[in-house]
Amino acid sequence: MICPNSVTPGYKPFSQLQHPREVIRQFTPNWFAATMGTGVLALAIAQLPLAIPGLRAVAEGLWLFNILLFSLFTAAYAARWILFFDEARRIFGHSTVSMFFGTIPMGLATIINGFLLFGLPRWGDGVIQLVEVLWWIDVAMSLACGVLIPYMMFTRQEHSIDQMTAVWLLPVVAAEVAAASGGLLAPHLTDAHGQLVVLTTSYVLWAFSLPVAFSILTILLLRMALHKLPHENMAASSWLALGPIGTGALGMLLLGGEAPAIFAANSLPGVGEIALGLGLVAGITLWGFGLWWMLMALLITVRYLRDGIPFNLGWWGFTFPLGVYSLATLKLASILNLTFFSVFGTALVILLAVMWLIVGKRTVQGAWRGELFVSPCIAGLKK
Repeated sequence: MICPNSVTPGYKPFSQLQHPREVIRQFTPNWFAATMGTGVLALAIAQLPLAIPGLRAVAEGLWLFNILLFSLFTAAYAARWILFFDEARRIFGHSTVSMFFGTIPMGLATIINGFLLFGLPRWGDGVIQLVEVLWWIDVAMSLACGVLIPYMMFTRQEHSIDQMTAVWLLPVVAAEVAAASGGLLAPHLTDAHGQLVVLTTSYVLWAFSLPVAFSILTILLLRMALHKLPHENMAASSWLALGPIGTGALGMLLLGGEAPAIFAANSLPGVGEIALGLGLVAGITLWGFGLWWMLMALLITVRYLRDGIPFNLGWWGFTFPLGVYSLATLKLASILNLTFFSVFGTALVILLAVMWLIVGKRTVQGAWRGELFVSPCIAGLKK
C-alpha cells in the first residue's frame, strides 16, 4: 500500500526540470507540430470513405482537442515572451528552432479547415465570418514566416550544406497550407468578388511557397548524396519533404475544383475551366512525385530504426506530411472515382492514426517528466 504523502519519482510531474517554471522558460514553437499532426488526423479521418458509426464523432473530437492544444501552446509561448523576453528572442539566431515558427500558422490552418468541416454543420453559417478572419490572420503569419525566417538565414544565422535538413521547409510551406485552406473557404463566401479575392490570394500563396520549397528539396537531394543521412535526432525530417508535395497537390485540386464557379461568377468562365484542368493534372503529377518521396522516406526510416531513433518532438514530422498526402490521395479518389486511390488513401490514414498514437503517447510521457521542455537557444546559459 502506498502512503498518501509519498510520491513515486516516476509519477512526479516535471521531475526532470529544476523548477516547474522551466516549462514556460524552455517552451519553443516545436510544440505546435503536435497541433499540425492532431489537426490533420482529424481532417483525414473525416474524409475516409468508410461507413463506420461514430467515425465522424471521433474526428470532431480530435479537432476540438486540437483547439485546446493550440490554445494551451499559444498561452505558454506568449507567457515565455512576456516573462523571459531576452531568452525568447534568441530563437531568431538559432538555425534550427527558428524554422519551427512555420508550425504555428500551419497548426492554425488545421483548425480553420475543421471549422468548415465540423463547425459549419454544427453551428451554422455564423462560423464563416470567424473562419474568414482567422484565415487572413493565418495568411499574414504565413507570409511573415516565408520571408523573415529565410532573411534571417541569409543575414544572422550560421548554416552549412552538411548540416542542412528538411526543416528548412517549415517556414516556406506555411503559405502553401494557407492556400489549400483558401480553396476550402472560398466557396462558402456569399459575395462573388470576395470569393475571387480569396481564390486569387490562394493561388498567389501557392506560388509564393511551392517553387521555394522545391528549390530546397533540390539542395536537400544534393546534401544527402554528398553527406549522407542526417543525425538520428533528425530522423523524422526525411518525411518533411512529403509535406510541400502533398500540400501542393491538395491545394491545386481544391483550388481547381472551385475555380469554374468562382471565375464564372466574375465573368471569367474560360479561365475557370482551364484552372480546373490544370489543377487536376498538377495534382496527379505532384502526387506521383510524392509517392517517390514517401517510399524513400520509408527506406530511410527503416535504416534509422536498425540503430534506434531517440524520441524528441521532431517525431511529429512523421504525421503532418503523411496526413496531407493522405488528404490529396482521398481527394483524387473522389474526383477520379478510382478504387486504387480510395484504398491507398484509407491505408495511409490508418498508418497516420497508428503513428499519431505512438508519437502522442511518447509526447505525453516526455511532457509529464519534463524532458521535452528544452530550448536549444538557451541550453548553454546558466540557469
